[in-house]
Amino acid sequence: MARIALVTGGTRGIGAAISLTLKAQGRTVVANYGSNDAAAEAFQAETGIAIVKFNVCEFEACEAGIAKVTAEHGPIDILVNNAGITRDGTLLRMRRDMWDAVLDTNLGSCFNMCKLTFEGMRERKFGRVVNIGSINGQAGQYGQVNYAAAKSGIHGFTKALAQEGARYGITVNAIAPGYVDTEMVRAVPGEVLRKIVAKIPVGRLGHAEDIARGVAFLTAEDADFVTGSTLSINGGMHMY
Repeated sequence: MARIALVTGGTRGIGAAISLTLKAQGRTVVANYGSNDAAAEAFQAETGIAIVKFNVCEFEACEAGIAKVTAEHGPIDILVNNAGITRDGTLLRMRRDMWDAVLDTNLGSCFNMCKLTFEGMRERKFGRVVNIGSINGQAGQYGQVNYAAAKSGIHGFTKALAQEGARYGITVNAIAPGYVDTEMVRAVPGEVLRKIVAKIPVGRLGHAEDIARGVAFLTAEDADFVTGSTLSINGGMHMY
């Protein structure tokens, strides 16, 4: 029977590539999304991947969403915490709601989703958790104290939870993408983007599929000796 994989933010960008790659691995994939119904429905129609809508920031919503996935598809064996947002601004210009939104979505969702799936993984003696961090959680970034704090928190969360899961066959790892050719990055002004690319030793932005291949490796059946790690996929931009 195919393993059930749930990918948060799994219908667009990096999340969509992860969902497709896990499906190609033979997983039964369910892609979570939060708001864009049209994009999610188009993704489902195009790929045949099931979708489920709930707000990963809200514990009760996650509880209901996971119950729905479990009832319709089976217990979740693979969890990819990919959902994330930005609300950029220097500290002097950043409002508390901008801080809260990013911390709740990018880091709080990891707690919600892991809290609600970890016990079942432990009982079944198998689990694969991959949390999507960021190069900016490793190196920092001007105007992103909220985003950098959340992504840095993901890396610490991963290392701590990996120690709790190891004896039960659960691996917990993180991936720290560099700058990837997504809608968010394409919105950066051209001159700024050219400067970013100039700092990447391989000479290009990443592709969503680059990140997805890392997820495929970390969630494989035989990846049981890799846990508590952060895999940096950034074209050599930050060697950490």
